[in-house]
Amino acid sequence: MRTRVARLTGRALELRLLDEALAESQAGRGSAIFITGEDGIGRSRLALEAEQRAAAAGIRVLRGRGSSVGPVTPLRPLTEALLSLLRGADPPDVAGLGPYLPVLGRLVPDWISRGPEPDGESMIILAEAVLRLTAVAGRDRGCLLVLDDLQDADPQTLAVVEYLADNLGEQPTVLLATVRDEPGPALDLAHTATRRPGRTLITLDRLTRDDVRRLAGALLGGGPELVTEPLLERLWTDSAGNPFVVEEVLRSVQTTGQLVVTGDACRLAGPVRRTVPPRVARGVVRRVDRLGPQGRHLLTVAAVLGSRFPVQVVRAVAGVDEERMHRHLRTAMEFRLVAADPTDPDWYVFTQPYATDALLGQLLPAARVELARRAADETETRHPGLPGLWCELVAGLRLDAGDEPAAGRLLAEAGRRALVGGDTGDAIGLLDRARQLLRDDPDPAVQLRVVDALLQALTGAGLLDRAFAVADAMAGREWAPKDRAGLHVRLAWTALVAGRYADGLAEVAAARAALGTGATATELAAVDAVEAQLTLESPGADPFGAAEALARRSLRAIDADPAGPATPTGAAAEVACQAWHALATAVQRRDPDEATVCLHRLRRLAADARLPRWGLYARVLLAADTALRDGDPGPLRRVRDEVARTGTVAAQHHTDAVLALHEVLAGRYPSGVVDLTDRLRRADQLRLGHAARELLVARAVLAAHRGRSRELDEVLRELRWRGDGGRHGPVVHGLAGVFGALLQEDRARARAELRRARAAGDDPLGGWQGIALLLDALDRVDDPAGPAPGAGRTRWNRCFGQLAEAVRHGRDGRPDRAEAVVAAVEGVAAAYPMAFHLGRRLVAEAALRDGWGDPAAWLREAEEHFHCADVPAVAAACRSLLRQAGAPVRQRRSGSLRVPAALRAMGITVREYEVLILLGERLGNRPIADRLHISPRTAEKHVASLISKTGAPGRGALCEVAAGLAPDRSDTGRAGLRPR
Repeated sequence: MRTRVARLTGRALELRLLDEALAESQAGRGSAIFITGEDGIGRSRLALEAEQRAAAAGIRVLRGRGSSVGPVTPLRPLTEALLSLLRGADPPDVAGLGPYLPVLGRLVPDWISRGPEPDGESMIILAEAVLRLTAVAGRDRGCLLVLDDLQDADPQTLAVVEYLADNLGEQPTVLLATVRDEPGPALDLAHTATRRPGRTLITLDRLTRDDVRRLAGALLGGGPELVTEPLLERLWTDSAGNPFVVEEVLRSVQTTGQLVVTGDACRLAGPVRRTVPPRVARGVVRRVDRLGPQGRHLLTVAAVLGSRFPVQVVRAVAGVDEERMHRHLRTAMEFRLVAADPTDPDWYVFTQPYATDALLGQLLPAARVELARRAADETETRHPGLPGLWCELVAGLRLDAGDEPAAGRLLAEAGRRALVGGDTGDAIGLLDRARQLLRDDPDPAVQLRVVDALLQALTGAGLLDRAFAVADAMAGREWAPKDRAGLHVRLAWTALVAGRYADGLAEVAAARAALGTGATATELAAVDAVEAQLTLESPGADPFGAAEALARRSLRAIDADPAGPATPTGAAAEVACQAWHALATAVQRRDPDEATVCLHRLRRLAADARLPRWGLYARVLLAADTALRDGDPGPLRRVRDEVARTGTVAAQHHTDAVLALHEVLAGRYPSGVVDLTDRLRRADQLRLGHAARELLVARAVLAAHRGRSRELDEVLRELRWRGDGGRHGPVVHGLAGVFGALLQEDRARARAELRRARAAGDDPLGGWQGIALLLDALDRVDDPAGPAPGAGRTRWNRCFGQLAEAVRHGRDGRPDRAEAVVAAVEGVAAAYPMAFHLGRRLVAEAALRDGWGDPAAWLREAEEHFHCADVPAVAAACRSLLRQAGAPVRQRRSGSLRVPAALRAMGITVREYEVLILLGERLGNRPIADRLHISPRTAEKHVASLISKTGAPGRGALCEVAAGLAPDRSDTGRAGLRPR
């Protein structure tokens, strides 16, 4: 490993200041620069770089340094600097110093005999003599006087330095002094001296993460790309940006064989063992020793508690009174060893991540065990029940004290709290450590509780393979029947998330068998809740009715009505949440209002029982209900962000699927704010089969709404291959099948899909109910089955239902009422532009036949929309109907503009691209409309859509970008727009 790099890393500003000062000295203007910083930050390395640059520029260099080794030698740094001047090949002519030369004899023996012994011991005269010597040495070339480690210098040296700093302005000399940032006369001098003009204080900060990568790459003999992320994480965590520590840690992992460098690549061989390099440890211990025995003991106790420690616990264990503790802490803060925690006044933190390891390395094992035990006892006494982070802190102390069972139980409790709070990632880490520590616990119930919580966390995080592996590792152990049944129930939930519904039902059967025929309804409540969810996803004669019965039986067993006399807690509350969730889904088709009531009860119960994860699930479903009823996906977008922050991957994918479906209905293509392809790939990687099916359903609807029948058929085949149980039938045959057939102008297939959708169930999300009413009105038939109950429950269905009403009014000779209904539909259908234009295309057919309304205008706008959306079948049908009405039809010639790939990826249509080109000419909406033969209102809508899709802050910014575009028939054109 290279011990010195050619260029300092992360010090560009400091080097520029030094270069400017050296250039000024060559011009005869002097200055003083003080460099401060912690140990290892690079003070001496920066000074050495200044020496090398000065020498390269022909500037004379004098160098000396202070030292803490041996007895204090007065004026040592200055003596060393002057002697370095005489050792050079070109010593200066000192004859012109006159009476000041003998004064310098105190520093340089060669000059003692050249004059009479000077009277007195005036430090001012000596300082003036040094100043004049540097002027002689730097005549016509400049001079750099480097005094390193002034914190170890004697008072006489500091007095001379102060004089030099005050009088260098008219001399060709740069004084460069380095001082460690610890309390003392040298640091005081650095701060006071630089308050005057011509003096600079450089305080070196720690490197950034990117700087650490560059430094490590240079030390390894390559570039930053040589440093892999695991190695960078290790260096950054251990060094906190201190260059010296970066170098030492890098050397340590190389010499111990943990880092293997081959050519232009490096890798860590196995798990990295964290060890503090000896030189780093010695530096920390040396600083701590300056606090005295009691201060050192105080910080050693603090290190036992960790890099962040509560001062009152430390004080009690160390046996130090309040006044002395605060005095030692103030001193430690001055030495930059610790700092007050800004989040809590009773806590402090070590400023260097390696300080705790260095201090603990000085302890004998028995002493560390004893301190950890006493700290744990003291913390438990001060904080009964160990709320918040105290639980995890004491768990670590118990582990350091060798009490693995106690540590395991505390980690298990901390993990359960993290899981309940929605922090899935932390929960997995804590629970897995607890499982390892409790693997030999004689009480199997203790192990089971940990495993149950771990399986729940792993399932929520989408780590299903790992969850099944944990369960397999528990096989063969002796469990009580109730405990064995609980494990089977948890595995059933995991199977549900994995989309392995048959396996889940097998786990349910195993749980019932474990409980036996004499099990009570209360014992079976958890089994009923999970079976209700699995039944909803499984084929059967009446899965929704069966699931409803199971969920209600579970709720009755635990009396889980939040409006009742008592709210369930603990495990019973979680089972109740599961049952309310299943019940809401089961009754959705039959009675959406009751489903909404169930979800509100679920949310209240989750809040009362402090189960935020279930409360979030309820909010997701309620937001989806709002999107379905009102056409507003805003709440769904907001709750999606909250789900993402919890780390519950399965819930995040479910929310993404639901949101994507509503974004598609709103016409936000290709897939709104959700990348369906990426989400599906990720769901398959994690084996989230349940979420993958939901994402595929959203893809099916997307393909149908873009008029891509072949892609729709492929998605439907994949759904069948994945064994979809039929729950999604109303959506697949309704929003996808029926709507897709209508976009292909295939009325017969639309009718066939309607029959399949009706057979699949009256789920309001199916979206076929309103379309059925409209098609019946157009065909002048009354469906013998009558209107579906869900026809008016959603905004989507109301749009088509009202258009059906308009058709019937027109057919019955009430044109005014028909036209009023069509006008009113525009407000209802504003959230669904594709549905609105398709509906008006269908209604125009009846209006032409029955002689009412303005079908030509409707058809022109619909033709424009479908042409721009690349749905040719409907656009052609609109043109055909316009010809039948005798209205002029715009010709769509071949060779029209191709949308560049970059813009097409944003979902920009051909017509929008045409508008974008014209925006480059700074045209208003009316000129654009005249050029493209569209209405100004349509042009305005296209501009608004372009702003939304490109993310431009406004029309002006969009025009700026459009000005750089040119009509291009190439499919590989590039545009300077960013995807939203």
